[in-house]
Amino acid sequence: MKKEKSTKGIMGIVWILVFGALPPMLDTTIVNIAVNDLAKVFSATFAVTQWVVTGYTLALGIAVPCSGWLIRKYDGKKIFMGSLSLFLTASLLCGLSWDMPSLIAFRVLQGFASGLMIPTLTSLIVQIAGNDNLGRFMSIVGIPNVFAPIIGPIIGGLILQYLSWHWLFFVNLPVGAIALLMMQWKLPKFEAMDKSAKLDWIGIFLLAMISGMFIFGVTEIRASRSHIIGVSAFAAGIASIVIYLFYAWKKKDSALIPLSLFKSKNFTASFVSLFLAGFATNGPMLIFPMFFQNVRGLNVILSALWLIPQGVGMLVTRPLIGKMTDKIGARFVVIPSVIITIAGTIPFVFFDAVTPEWIIWVILFLRGMGVGGISIPIMSDSYLGLQKSQVPAASVATRIIQNVGAAFGSAILATVVSNALHGKEATAANIVGAYQRGFLTSLIFMVISIIPALFLTNKLNDKVTKQSNQLFQQ
Repeated sequence: MKKEKSTKGIMGIVWILVFGALPPMLDTTIVNIAVNDLAKVFSATFAVTQWVVTGYTLALGIAVPCSGWLIRKYDGKKIFMGSLSLFLTASLLCGLSWDMPSLIAFRVLQGFASGLMIPTLTSLIVQIAGNDNLGRFMSIVGIPNVFAPIIGPIIGGLILQYLSWHWLFFVNLPVGAIALLMMQWKLPKFEAMDKSAKLDWIGIFLLAMISGMFIFGVTEIRASRSHIIGVSAFAAGIASIVIYLFYAWKKKDSALIPLSLFKSKNFTASFVSLFLAGFATNGPMLIFPMFFQNVRGLNVILSALWLIPQGVGMLVTRPLIGKMTDKIGARFVVIPSVIITIAGTIPFVFFDAVTPEWIIWVILFLRGMGVGGISIPIMSDSYLGLQKSQVPAASVATRIIQNVGAAFGSAILATVVSNALHGKEATAANIVGAYQRGFLTSLIFMVISIIPALFLTNKLNDKVTKQSNQLFQQ
């Protein structure tokens, strides 16, 4: 009875933590549906407005190592509540933004707070759950992530339909305030694990420069009157890579992303795959709502509802992915998933304003089934062959590169669409052609992602070899 009571108490704490993490978990998908409206409100181009999403995602990835350092050095309860308070402050500032630069800046702050919260949430649950109930409690954490692609756009659409755009961010405030009160009342203290822990500030700065400068360069290099700015950004990004490689070589295993990790074939393949997968799967998530609104003429509510088939497709495959990865290896889960995603993306290169609705829905469902089978197996495979001491650094590296890939995808596809329309009359044919070019770009990167996936684990081959050896011995 004591054990059951203890389990119920832990379950209550887990639900409070997950409730507090709801706003950042849903925030990206809520805002994605609103990019078109925000561009109109602030009279900004799509290439500029996409930074509302890209800046958030990029900051989220950069904050991950900071989260690990904070949770080791300070009380976990204070870190989680402080991160949520920062997120709510940034949400308030986003809603009060007076122009596009201010909104982007506050979204970066919001993304950084979110990047602190999500890893901290996982760490706190691992600390209180113990080995016996860890899977049970971690499955609760996955619930918002599973339903975010479905629920988030609908919430965003309803807000834009019946309220002002400010409520895209103000909606976080009451939920967060209630969560803070519950945490203060019910959440126990989580003692610091290593008060002497140090953070690799130089490594974080260099990684932020690498990703930020390359993304900024991509969005600027083809823009009118910004050629020099774009080239300079690329040069800064390349210089940052060279400096980081030298810095990591000197720091060895104490570097933020140690170069020794890349001695593992599995980690290297997973690292590249996560970047390309983040690019090819998340980039289209930004332009789908724009395509529905600007090409199909749908309002924000219908645009959100049209995204449901893709979310359902992801739900269908998700329960099978873990078991299949354990059984046959990541390679033969990821490659078929990539091929299915390609099959669910190719038609969008040809879809236009008169394509039958049911065809679009079926293709989106198919695409969702493919997308749902990519990231989880790659993440799992990244740890194979690593030493136990390398796992924390690998976890940081994979989280960062996944978010950087997603940010690249959003930025590059937005730039492709904007440049395709630049200087042209906004006719139906030109608008359709611009979005088709965006989908084609994502398709190219999705095809390229098959190459690193070929180097992921193949357990089928191991089984065949084992059976052959057994027959030979007989």
